[in-house]
Amino acid sequence: MDRHFTHFASVLVWFRRDLRLDDHTALSRAVQDSDKVYGCFVFDQAILKDLPAHDRRVSFIHASVTALDNQWREQAGDLDSGLLVRYGHAVTEVVQLAKQLGVQAVFTHHDDEPQSLTRDAQVLGELANAGIAFHSFKDHVVFERSEVLTQSGTAYGVFTPYKNAWMKKITSVDLAERRSVFKPGQLAAIPAAMYQPIPALKSMGFDTVDLAALHIQAGSAGAQALVKDFAKRMTLYEDTRNFPSVKGPSYLSVHLRFGTVSIRQLARLAYPQAIKGDAGAQTWLSELIWRDFYHQIMHHHPHAMSSSFKADYDAIEWEKGKPGKALFEAWCEGRTGYPLVDAAMAQINQTGYMHNRLRMVVASFLVKDLGIDWRWGEQYFALHLNDFDLAANNGGWQWASSSGCDAQPYFRIFNPTNQSEKFDPQGKFIKRYLPQLAGLSDKDIHAPWLATPLVLQAAGIELGKNYPVPLVDHAKARAKTLLRYSVVAKKKPA
Repeated sequence: MDRHFTHFASVLVWFRRDLRLDDHTALSRAVQDSDKVYGCFVFDQAILKDLPAHDRRVSFIHASVTALDNQWREQAGDLDSGLLVRYGHAVTEVVQLAKQLGVQAVFTHHDDEPQSLTRDAQVLGELANAGIAFHSFKDHVVFERSEVLTQSGTAYGVFTPYKNAWMKKITSVDLAERRSVFKPGQLAAIPAAMYQPIPALKSMGFDTVDLAALHIQAGSAGAQALVKDFAKRMTLYEDTRNFPSVKGPSYLSVHLRFGTVSIRQLARLAYPQAIKGDAGAQTWLSELIWRDFYHQIMHHHPHAMSSSFKADYDAIEWEKGKPGKALFEAWCEGRTGYPLVDAAMAQINQTGYMHNRLRMVVASFLVKDLGIDWRWGEQYFALHLNDFDLAANNGGWQWASSSGCDAQPYFRIFNPTNQSEKFDPQGKFIKRYLPQLAGLSDKDIHAPWLATPLVLQAAGIELGKNYPVPLVDHAKARAKTLLRYSVVAKKKPA
């Protein structure tokens, strides 16, 4: 519903995965279309109830909401202004706030995740019953839903044609900043009877995570610091992005996830350089387009969020029962015996971050070396990744398992040792997260089980004690996977 509406006396902007004031579509429209603007955020119990107490993301959100509240007060020039922040069920809280404030409309942004669509439909219905309008806008992606379609009017299922159509469609209007020019007093003061301090993490059942120790700065200030830093390195991105011990990524994924930075700002950074032929900018822009691609897949194929995009792949028999559980737990805990896989799992477990190349490596290993259902890995990432995004996480796991819309062929199976030698040649990343292997040479660190007993003894390593023996032999596991996937191959036309 991206169009102008009648002018309202007052509007409530509901912040969700868009925790910033700048380049914010709903806020910009509220400022244009109303005399008075309120803002709210709800720590939604429907989401939080399933999270562990030591969830890094909740601390990130809490810090970002606090920063947003301060920015709102500064912009308003009124300490009595600020966000209305609640802890409860979003449907109940938003409707109640809208009624208490007496606003004519609630503005927010589209969220195409299945549970979010259900929530928003409930909010729409309850607000309508109260005579209050509900309008949502595109903001989280550059192009959404059915904005980029094939010539026959269907959704793209393959990335490269989608990307070509995306690049052909994009204009300066799509990337333009959604500015908010506030009139004096337009950001309204909170009625005294409705004021509540931002709920403390402890009161909601969560620990305070030391984000600084994880080198994470929350809020839009943290995002802008990373944008400024990456802008200097973007041209090198194509050459550096695959090496986990090198400062190659932008590290902006958690900020994109929670909207402390605008996707349009990032696309504006990359696009001009990309069309000039800058390889680094082209690759990074392509990854931003992948994000749009996965979100439009979620919109058109919501079934793929819980089952294989390619239905034939649901016929695969995965390792189950106690053996399957034991293999999965070893993968989760970084006890596979393959150093790059174990170091990557240590990274996500300790920090909530995992380098993109390593996400592909560990996903391929879980599915095609250990024979575990991709959904198990998807759920583990969903619980542990700071930047967890349903569409992108699902798309990545289905790509690795070959069950997705534009996935690698089922017979393409990463060799974890080769990946280690290629992308962490000196073992710098491995040594950071597996210091017990630091005594091994650049050659031996990728496959300790192939090192001689003397080499292992000199390095202080005893396989099976201070570092595990490999769970599987990769060559044998590969053969088993090809057999496992034969149920799919047999269904393919000759």
